[in-house]
Amino acid sequence: MDSGTRTALISVFRKGGITDFAGELVSLGWQILASGGTCRHLHEAGIEVKDVADLVGGGAILGHRVVTLSREVYAGLLVRDCKEDRDELQRLGIPRIDLVCCDFYPLSDEIAKPGATVESVTEKTDIGGPTMVRAAAKGGRIVICDPADRQVVLDRLRQQGDISSELRQNLRAKAEYLVARYCLDSARFHSQGLYDGLIGRQVAKTAYGENKWQEQAALYSTESDNPLALPRFQTVAGSTPSYNNWVDVERLLQTITHIAAGWNLNYCKVPCIAVAVKHGNACGAAIAPPEDPKVAIEKMVMGDPRAIFGGLVMTNFPIDEELAEVLHTCGLQSGRRIYDGIIAPSFDEKAITMLSRKKDKCRFIVNPALGSLSILECLDAKQRFRPVRGGFLVQPNYTFILNLSDKEMQIFGDRGQEVEPNLLLAWAVGSTSNSNTITLVKDLQLIGNGVAQQDRVGAAQLAQFRALGSHHDTMGAVAYSDSFFPFPDGPAALIAAGVRAIFATSGSINDEKTKAICQAAGVTLYMLPDAVARGFFGH
Repeated sequence: MDSGTRTALISVFRKGGITDFAGELVSLGWQILASGGTCRHLHEAGIEVKDVADLVGGGAILGHRVVTLSREVYAGLLVRDCKEDRDELQRLGIPRIDLVCCDFYPLSDEIAKPGATVESVTEKTDIGGPTMVRAAAKGGRIVICDPADRQVVLDRLRQQGDISSELRQNLRAKAEYLVARYCLDSARFHSQGLYDGLIGRQVAKTAYGENKWQEQAALYSTESDNPLALPRFQTVAGSTPSYNNWVDVERLLQTITHIAAGWNLNYCKVPCIAVAVKHGNACGAAIAPPEDPKVAIEKMVMGDPRAIFGGLVMTNFPIDEELAEVLHTCGLQSGRRIYDGIIAPSFDEKAITMLSRKKDKCRFIVNPALGSLSILECLDAKQRFRPVRGGFLVQPNYTFILNLSDKEMQIFGDRGQEVEPNLLLAWAVGSTSNSNTITLVKDLQLIGNGVAQQDRVGAAQLAQFRALGSHHDTMGAVAYSDSFFPFPDGPAALIAAGVRAIFATSGSINDEKTKAICQAAGVTLYMLPDAVARGFFGH
C-alpha cells in the first residue's frame, strides 16, 4: 500500500450503517481493511475492501476465532511516528492503521438470558475486538466503538482532513471505558458475585456536592436502558440541578413508583400521584382519580405546607397552567409558594412561566415515562451500591410490594376496606423514607411523616407532631410502621392520636402486647412477618 494512504480497519458485529461509513471513508481516499463477515458485507455492497486475513498471511484460523489477533495488525496499530518504526513497517509490508471502527460480541445480552451458561457466555465473549480497540487507543489512533461517533469523525475528516487532539482523546477514553464495562460484565458473571464494581459515564456536572466545599460533583450514567433512569430525565427550564436535587429526584422516584406498584398489584390501576420531598423524605403525598389531578396536587401541598416550601415535587401527570396555579397558591392568603424543582411527564409553557423563580432557581425536569407507570415495570430491580471507606456495600433494591391479600397477612379487628387504600399509601411513603419511620395518612393524603428516629415511639410522636403542626385532625387516620413495635408504647401513642388502623410487621417479643392494646382500643392491626415486609430504607 502507498505509505501516503490512510487505512481504516473495520470489524463490527452489528452491521447497521457500516456500508455508508466505509463508503464515505473511501470517498475521502481511505483504504479499508475488514475482517470476515464485515469484509463480505462491505464487498457485497460494492465497497473496495481488503480482508485483514490476507494481511496477516494464512487467513483466519480456529473457526474464525483468531483473525485480527496477529502481530501484523498490532504492528499497524502501535507503530510510532518515527523513522525507525516507519522503515521497519515498510520492510515488512505492513500498513499503518490510522482508524479502527469496532464493536463487540453482545456479551451483556447473552448474560441477561435466563438460560445463560458458562459455555454460552464464553462463546459470546469477544477477545479480538476489545484487544484491537485498546491497542488503537494506546497507539493514539482514531478509535470508534460507538456508532454515534461515526458521523462526527466523518465530518471532521471532510472539513479538516483530520480530527482534533481533543476529539481523539475523547474517543480513546470512551474506548477504554467500553472495554472496562465489557470486562466487568464478564467478571461479574463468572465470579457469581465475588467481583463487582461500578462504572459510568458523566452526563451532568453539578456546581458542588451536598455542601459548597465538596467540589467536583457529577451525575454518572451506568448506561441503563430503564426508561426511568435518572440520566433520562431532561431539564427543560431553570438552572442545572444540584447534587441534592438529583438525590431528591431519586427518592421521589422510589416513592412514586412504590405507590404506583402498590396500586397496580392491589387494584389493577394507577391513580394520579403527586409527591413532594424535602431533604430526601416525603413531606407531601396524595392520590386522586385519573380525571382529577388537581385534587392530588391540593392534598399533596397541604400535607405539610411549611415543609414543602423550597422542596421538589414529582407527578405522574402533565403540569398545565391550572395545576401550576394550585402549586403556587393553594392554602395561601397572599404571596406565592416556591419550589426547587418540579418533575413531571411534561409542562406547558405557561406553567413554566408561572412557577419560575428568580435566577432560574426552580428546575423543570421532564421524563414522559412518568406518565406510563401503569404499564412499566416501574420498581428499580438493579442492585444498590453504597460507598464505604475502603470499599462499597451491595444489596438488592427495594422491590417489596405490599399485597393486602397476602396469605401471610394477619388482621386483628374489623377489616375496613375503606382504610386499606390509606394503609397502602402510608406503606409506600414510609417504606421509602429514612427509617425508623411512622407514617400517618388520612383521606388518601399524607398528613404526618415521622422519619429517621432512633426509637419507634419517638417516630410515632413525631408523625403526630407534624400532622398537628399542619392543622390536620389525626382522628380516623391510619398509621404505617416500617418494622415491628418493640414495646406497646408506640401503638399507644398512635391510639392516643386517634388512628383507626395500623400496619406493622410482626417479630417482636411484645407482639401480643401490641395486639392486645390495639384490640382493646378497637384499632384494626394489620401484620406481616418482619422477614417479609420490613420497610427499612436509607440507613
